Amino acid sequence: MAWAQARSNLRMASNGDTPGVIAPPPLLFFGALAAAAAVDFGLVRVPTGLPRALRLGAGAVFAAAAVGLAAAALWRFRRAGTAAEPWRPSTTLVKDGVYRFTRNPMYMAMALLYLGLALAVDSGVALLLLLPLLALVQAGVISREERYLEGKFGDEYRRYRATVRRWI
Repeated sequence: MAWAQARSNLRMASNGDTPGVIAPPPLLFFGALAAAAAVDFGLVRVPTGLPRALRLGAGAVFAAAAVGLAAAALWRFRRAGTAAEPWRPSTTLVKDGVYRFTRNPMYMAMALLYLGLALAVDSGVALLLLLPLLALVQAGVISREERYLEGKFGDEYRRYRATVRRWI
């Protein structure tokens, strides 16, 4: 079953009906966290300097917000019957729910979770990597998705893009 699904995904990707993102976004976020952990625990520890209670409290708030935002975004995609994964074809443009406020709630959720984890483990390196990571996600994922959606949905996507911000 898994092999058949993998072959099906490859066929969909080869027909050109995908944004052509550089990598699955969760992998990009996890990779940056792993790189930060390697530096923090293998080379040199760079603490944030923030009090423990503040770090843990803020980390919990960011993580909880991330889970809520991701759940709301995924629920809208499932309800619309389209793939949430950016390496699969989109069948419809989701513009309701959290997508009325941000075009990228899932990436925002990943960034909030990343921020929450970085604070909770007191990783200054992870915090420093967040901006380059977001630039990579913008260039390698979001801009490709935007071109794809504009090509696939045309004026409907252009109107949506004109009225809803990319992040917040």
